[in-house]
Amino acid sequence: MILTDNGALIGVDLGGTKVAAGRIDNNEPGDIVYKLIPAKSDDPRDIINVVEEVIGQLFDDRVSGIGIGIPGLVDRNEGIVNDVQNIPSWKEVHLKNILENRFGVPVYLDNDANCFALGEARFGRGKGVDDFVGLTLGTGMGGGIIKEGFLMSDAHCSSGEFGNIPYLDSIYEDYCSGKFFVKKYGFKGEELAQAASEGDKLALKAFEEFGTHLANAIKTIKLSVDPKKVIIGGSVAKAGKYFETSMWKSLLDFPFPRALRDFDVIFSDVKNIAILGAASLYLDRTSRKVTEENIM
Repeated sequence: MILTDNGALIGVDLGGTKVAAGRIDNNEPGDIVYKLIPAKSDDPRDIINVVEEVIGQLFDDRVSGIGIGIPGLVDRNEGIVNDVQNIPSWKEVHLKNILENRFGVPVYLDNDANCFALGEARFGRGKGVDDFVGLTLGTGMGGGIIKEGFLMSDAHCSSGEFGNIPYLDSIYEDYCSGKFFVKKYGFKGEELAQAASEGDKLALKAFEEFGTHLANAIKTIKLSVDPKKVIIGGSVAKAGKYFETSMWKSLLDFPFPRALRDFDVIFSDVKNIAILGAASLYLDRTSRKVTEENIM
């Protein structure tokens, strides 16, 4: 769905250290605004003020809606943020009501990994694919599930959190994100990627091992929701060329080989996809309502 009324949308990516907001005009990405948030503030209002400030820099009377990606659990229906990673003061923040009262347009909230998947569906490599999983591999592992062209509905915004599934002695996130490189090899993923580009054997071994673990996570995803594609984003995805060979090799023993015939794992290549995905929350929710009304 695209905006047909010459309208605009604003997407906000809320991180642990900064807030980033962007504007989409007539389905085309526009200006991006970044602002650091107060470190370890005990007052939730301090960070709300930052969110309002970055939105205010992009807002005008052409804006139809605002979407916000949150690194934590969200009550979608009520628009309440229950927890945010790295922002301890945010407990049960009624962000939807606060921002709708401030700006007078619909505001939608969701988990940031779900926003990544929506961004890929509307603007990235998931465009035209009605059934895929978006995986974010960075300091952690998150996921969003697109089914029949929409973000999959769930009860508590926790579907797609494959990183929290038990795996070996821990959970998938400890083996399929940047945490793996730090815990197992004592280096950040970016450092190992640089070393791998120079042919360092230890770095190449680390990524080969990482690819095997990631393949096991993808098998779990296939057995859970059986997507046509998995689209990988996040900082670790930038090093995909160093682990995709071992990943595909490890996928070959999937118990249902026929399910892999038209299946693919690809890497995101769109800048500011988290912001675009947050803005896409408006498109997902409004177009879903239209579809439901037509069915009824």
